[in-house]
Amino acid sequence: MSEIALAADFAIIIVVATAVGILVRQLGQPTIIAYIFTGVILGPVLFDIVTDDGLVYLMAELGLGFLLFLLGMKMRFSDIRDILRPITNVAIGQTVLQTALAFLVALALGFGTREVLVIALATVFGATPIIVKVLSDKDEITSLPGRIDVGVLIVQDIYLVVVLAMFSADSLENTGEIAQTLAIIFVMMTFIGLFSFASSRYLLPRMFRRVANDKDVFLVIAIAWAFLFIAVAGSQFDGGIEIGAFLAGLSLAQLPYSKELEDRITPITDFFILVFFVSIGLQIEGGAPSLFAYWQEALIASAILMFGNFWIMFYLIDREGFGVEPTFLASINMVQVSEFSLIVGALALQQGYIDAEILGYLTLMALVTMTVSTYIVANNHAIYERLEPWFARFESETDRDADLKTYNNHAIAIGYDEITASVLPLLEERYDDVVIIDRKTEHIDAIEEAPYDYVFGDFRHSEIRKEANLSGADFVLSSSVEREVNEALLEEVGADALVFVEAERIDDARSLYAKGATYVVMSTHLTAELLSEYVEHYLTDRSAFDAVTRADIDRLDDTARPPVRGGVGSRGEIDG
Repeated sequence: MSEIALAADFAIIIVVATAVGILVRQLGQPTIIAYIFTGVILGPVLFDIVTDDGLVYLMAELGLGFLLFLLGMKMRFSDIRDILRPITNVAIGQTVLQTALAFLVALALGFGTREVLVIALATVFGATPIIVKVLSDKDEITSLPGRIDVGVLIVQDIYLVVVLAMFSADSLENTGEIAQTLAIIFVMMTFIGLFSFASSRYLLPRMFRRVANDKDVFLVIAIAWAFLFIAVAGSQFDGGIEIGAFLAGLSLAQLPYSKELEDRITPITDFFILVFFVSIGLQIEGGAPSLFAYWQEALIASAILMFGNFWIMFYLIDREGFGVEPTFLASINMVQVSEFSLIVGALALQQGYIDAEILGYLTLMALVTMTVSTYIVANNHAIYERLEPWFARFESETDRDADLKTYNNHAIAIGYDEITASVLPLLEERYDDVVIIDRKTEHIDAIEEAPYDYVFGDFRHSEIRKEANLSGADFVLSSSVEREVNEALLEEVGADALVFVEAERIDDARSLYAKGATYVVMSTHLTAELLSEYVEHYLTDRSAFDAVTRADIDRLDDTARPPVRGGVGSRGEIDG
């Protein structure tokens, strides 16, 4: 294919995906659905404009690798450490029972043995990107139901890379070859996993601490780390790209820099993901008949699996004693057939295990269940309120009191400097938690030794703000003098929060007060006034000047820090 034709294909893909994406977003649906529809429109199902050849195929492969790399970066074990054992029980039980349910449904619908096996393995996964995105947008990712779902998704994602690698076997009917393939997979995963764990403990913290201040190098090294794992795993066995990318992301996820990395890598990943999910639609050969060959079976299976998946999750979570409401919410968030069913289906199609009609069947199920479940997750609390009287019968007096790390009655300091350092002890006395947001690596040692929580990253990134629960903060101190940053901060915090921000100009201070700032620190302005006062003392009253400077020296000796010049400009002072 010529370079001009390739460029034209990509131009068409991006334009159509953008147009469909705008429409889908207006309907409140995830963009992944738009990408799949784009492939359906441009592929053999409708207009057959773009083919899944050459560079498109390569970009789609990279899309799968970047997707799993990003998923690995979301899997921070600290998020579920307190409930790891019950979550593992739920995840293992869910994997077994949902696989069995999918197997029985496919068998009852009349599919062949090999097709039933592929369908059962493909439809067990939760939609990690969609669930994480919707829950993050609702600020529920750190809630108990959110952490339960994230924990289950961690186990599912590990299971996913095993399934993807298993489909690299030449035949699913040769048990000996499958066993040999799985043995190689587990040996390689163990080796790469141990290297990943050791790196996250000893190598990566030192390496990233040195480069984190340089945003470009920071990003390049993270991507290079992913490709290192992909190259090592991919050279050993088919399917290694997925395993290598996932484990590379998993090792980076345990670093304090993970949220910053995740936010910077996401835009790059989005493009590759677009091409990958478009390629799913391009692979449905035979046109619309292939996509809709089993449309009735797809609708029946979708309804049964959504209903069955909910009750499987509800039973398993309730058995661990998490309480009725968290159990209900965590269960209803996980009812969809994941987009990963398409990844497994596409790989099975490439290997010749299934026909295009089965991929069409999986595609319809994913589209139907993701569309419906997106609205369900968005309204999960309203649904529970309506059904609460009926579900109250499952309430138990021995429900687990999960000790999860959540930020309530907490203060946030944005940036770490002399001003914030002098205020932090006061905040610690007043609030249950104090969280520092800062992206300068030279401050890490000082902050880690202090009794405060620390989020590394740029405050402008939404993931960083959500990590610190900015919207729920009771007190916020910003050392940034950028007006846009502080205005965005004031728009996101709660109405009752106390907010201290900095400004360099009077106009900026007036604007910040108008948007609800409690106090505006005018360091430059007030330092000028104080300097004028000191000069006047020096020229007119040397004894008064000596007393002031002596007080400053004593203060320096007491705090072992340079005195903070400037002060706080109150609303009255600014208006005056």
